[in-house]
Amino acid sequence: MMPALTAGRIPAMTDEAIARVRRLEAALLELPQVPIATDHVLHGGMYARTIMIPAGVVLTGALIRVPTVLILAGDATVDTGEDAVRLTGYHVLAASAHRRQAFLAHADTWLTMVFATRAATVEQAEDEFTDEAHLLLSRQLGAVNAIHITGE
Repeated sequence: MMPALTAGRIPAMTDEAIARVRRLEAALLELPQVPIATDHVLHGGMYARTIMIPAGVVLTGALIRVPTVLILAGDATVDTGEDAVRLTGYHVLAASAHRRQAFLAHADTWLTMVFATRAATVEQAEDEFTDEAHLLLSRQLGAVNAIHITGE
């Protein structure tokens, strides 16, 4: 059977798999942290957030509670809980709610997450997609954020 990721889909994760990612995150927090900028776009009833994970960096995401589209451009191994798949190049993935991925960037890798929203601010959109907004890199002291809100 083909792993879900290579079939263009990231499935929901089990609670056990999410707990494993949380344990990885706790271990990673003991290491020097790499600053990661976030580019936010609110336009046409959609919210998109883009980050670039530098080569050699391992990053864990917050628990996502809404279905999204995840666009990956680069070379990274993605751990979804049930499997880990190396994705190279450009991939547009249907990503289910209830997931908390870990990524290992083998080369600089861009991730863009997109979902439908009625949010008017980045903070509202972040609070909509996760209960862990306080953990987002975009909310950390000294965070670098580029914000584009069109009002359309």
